[in-house]
Amino acid sequence: MRAALLYEANEPLVIEEIQISKPDRNEVLIRTAASGLCHSDLHFVDGVYPFKPPAVLGHESAGVVEAVGADVRYVEPGDHVITCLTVFCGRCRSCLSGRPSLCGGSGTRRPKGAPPRLSKDGRPVTQFANLGGFAEQMLVHENAVVKIRKDMPLDRAALIGCGVTTGVGAVIRTAGVEAGSDVAIVGCGGVGLSAVNGAALAGANRIIAVDRIGTKLDLARKFGATHTVDASKDDAVAQVHEISGGGVDYAFEAIGRKETAEQAWAMLRAGGVATVIGMLPIGAKIEIPGMDLLTEKRLQGSAMGSTQFRLDMPRFVDFYLAGRLHLDELISRRVSLGDVNDAMAALREGQVARQVFTFD
Repeated sequence: MRAALLYEANEPLVIEEIQISKPDRNEVLIRTAASGLCHSDLHFVDGVYPFKPPAVLGHESAGVVEAVGADVRYVEPGDHVITCLTVFCGRCRSCLSGRPSLCGGSGTRRPKGAPPRLSKDGRPVTQFANLGGFAEQMLVHENAVVKIRKDMPLDRAALIGCGVTTGVGAVIRTAGVEAGSDVAIVGCGGVGLSAVNGAALAGANRIIAVDRIGTKLDLARKFGATHTVDASKDDAVAQVHEISGGGVDYAFEAIGRKETAEQAWAMLRAGGVATVIGMLPIGAKIEIPGMDLLTEKRLQGSAMGSTQFRLDMPRFVDFYLAGRLHLDELISRRVSLGDVNDAMAALREGQVARQVFTFD
């Protein structure tokens, strides 16, 4: 099958033929229909995070089940599925306490000594996030997929596999935003726009979208933002305080930078909660004034929106089909796998919300 391989950071991805194994026990073979391009993929291309080469990136995908291995009962050939990078084992403390997004996926990979799922001329190929969605097929553990209704367009379903679930989930599950709350979202890429949408779904009062790019702020209003702040012109924190009358109840950072995480904290009123959704570089540290802790402000992280994805993703599909979740507007453009390096460059420039690779 064809796949986009990353051999070295800061180098172009290469489209090549690689070999894919047959489904083993508890494994599912999927014909990839669509795969979204996320900033997390770009972090590995740009060398922000280490990886074991060669690797197939991509972790926001949807497709159709082609075959299943022994003991698979959840799906069968012909089922439409979304993949999720929080592959859960179902046995660890996180899974048993209802927090599968924190599971490390122990027991869902092939054991040492077993043939690799993916290979290139006899050499193992790494599946990014145990998925590897930038390929015509995916071979994954059954606990990495969620079955969805077949009337859901798969190019939009793919977005639910990461960005949408991360953004909406951070608002609804991680932070638990209440109706009537004031909310600020810093960063209006795919995840940030989904957080805006999530705040609207939660019934927030003021929803303040913050970004430096005007087209993204325009888009944020379509997703439910009641106010927008152009951070390239004035002090974003001061503007949020003015709009909200002294600070917001909930602030979300959806970029992955130290400076914007600290801005999210500074946007809070007493008792507020700041949630960092973006992936900060390794070694980055967030600094907050110690005296602020006396006002009972809280700073927290979010892993994939604290998702319970087999419950949440089918609901998000229903929300979309009911017109409540904005996925059509989230897609800036559809591209082919051969356009992967151009798509990475466009994402790096910050002018797009989500790009989706579609497969024939």
